[in-house]
Parts: sequence; C-alpha cells; structure tokens
Amino acid sequence: MSTDRLRYVYAVTRPFDGVLPEGAHGIDGEPPHLLRHGDLVAVTGAVPAGEFDEAPLRARLEDLDWLAATARAHDAVVAALSTVTCPLPLRLATVCRDDSGVRRLLEDGHDRFVRALARLDGRVEWGVKVYAEPGAAEEAEPAAPEPGASGRDYLRRRLNARRSREGDWQRADALSRRLHGELSRHAEAGTVHRPQDTRLSNAPGVNVLNAAYLVDRARSPEFVQLVEAVSEPGVRVELTGPWAPYSFAGIADEAPREAAR
Repeated sequence: MSTDRLRYVYAVTRPFDGVLPEGAHGIDGEPPHLLRHGDLVAVTGAVPAGEFDEAPLRARLEDLDWLAATARAHDAVVAALSTVTCPLPLRLATVCRDDSGVRRLLEDGHDRFVRALARLDGRVEWGVKVYAEPGAAEEAEPAAPEPGASGRDYLRRRLNARRSREGDWQRADALSRRLHGELSRHAEAGTVHRPQDTRLSNAPGVNVLNAAYLVDRARSPEFVQLVEAVSEPGVRVELTGPWAPYSFAGIADEAPREAAR
C-alpha cells in the first residue's frame, strides 16, 4: 500500500459468513475490507495519511465538521456490519500504518477482543433518555410585573412557575431512578452517561437520565415494551436503537453486570 494511505480500523469481529450489505461505504467512499488474522477479522478501509497520520489527525480532531463527518462514516460501516454479525466497534480514528499494523493490533488485543465479543454476541444497545418537560399548562415565570398588576400577583406567578418546574424535575428524577432499576434488571449491562446539554442538542426539556443498555436481541421486544409503558405528566421518555454496542466496547474488562443506579 502506498505510504500516503493508511489503514483505518472500524471494528473487530469473529469470522462470519456472507458479505457486508451492498452500498456500505467507509470514510474513503469505498466498501470496507475484511482482514482475517487467526480467529479474528478486522474491518478496515484506506484513508489519506494527510488527514489521519498522527500530526494532522490531532489538528483534525479539533475540526467539529470533519469530526462529525468521520463519525457518520464510521457509524455507517458499523451499522452495516451489525446486520450480518456482532461487531466490536473500535474507538473513532483507530489507524494503523498498513496491514501488518492491523495484524499486530489484532494480536496485541486478541484476548480482550475475544472476551468482549463473547459478551456482546447476540446483544444490541438501546438508548433511553428521560426529560423533565414543561407542561403545556405551565404558568410561565414573568420577567417583570404586568402593567396594572400588583407586586403580590407578580410574586405569586413567579412562585407558581418555580414550583411547577421543580415538580416536573422531581417527577422525572423519581421516574428515572425507577425506570433505570427496572431496565438494568432486564439488561445484560447498563451504563449512565452524562446528561445532555439540551442547549446543544436542541431537545426540549431538561435531560435527567441519559443511559444505554446492553440487551439480548431476543429479549429486545420486552425491553421496548417496558420503556413504552412508562408515562408521567411533565416527563418525556425517549428510546433509540437498536444500535451496535458502542457504549459497551470496553466490556471485556468490566464486571459481569453493573450495579443498578
């Protein structure tokens, strides 16, 4: 391979029958390649050294547009792979110099990859977010007294609006704790991420729970029903998936089951 092209590694899998779905493209716009080494397969693609070699990559990782496009291409390959096998997604921008470097990556991480694949086999990731969402009937907190209104009325409206927001948040928090405990018992593993900043995500409400669960694919319908059965005024529950198990890619070094929140 030319020295101006490096090997990007999307994921590691066990050898599998069949091929990637037609139309699966990697970062370079070409179908990814499967490189088998022993009892593991690396899913790779060629990328330009001008972007992915060590020095230019550090600069590129500060470019949010480039980072978003790379993440989309990475995810597209892993998603396509998930339709034919159980992949272990690797960290974004895992790059080797050439095929020999990819083989060393598989050798050095062999035991960890094998343990992780054994725990992820037949499982998918579901995401659950809970938001405290202001109700349509909530009284908005006034920024200033209305013309003709008394100071007492102004303070009463501010107090009512504050109590309404606090009530929504408390209901969402209580529901989140109850739901996380129930879903964790149903899942192989669960992990809680930092709440999303809704000013960046543009999602309405306040994110109270941002969790991911590793679920046996065969038990996914029950898991989905548990989430869809939840209802609480002023609280919105959002379910996403099934995804490749990104949140559990390092699961080989974890305890068999994480404790409930």
